[in-house]
Amino acid sequence: MATNLAIDNKLLVSAQKIGKIKTKKDTVNLALKEFIERRKQEEIFDMFNSIDYDENYNYKKLRNRNENIS
Repeated sequence: MATNLAIDNKLLVSAQKIGKIKTKKDTVNLALKEFIERRKQEEIFDMFNSIDYDENYNYKKLRNRNENIS
């Protein structure tokens, strides 16, 4: 699909150099892919702030379970 975009050439060339990418097309596609991955990671991170943890859960008890076996 052909698309015409007005992209800042300095940014594009800089990204190409940093990423060691040969073509502008590959640079843009990689940038879009990384953008999407980053946003998905942020969504997952935000979910951790919404989890209710059980304050009475004793994780140390599970570590010592083999010591308590008679």
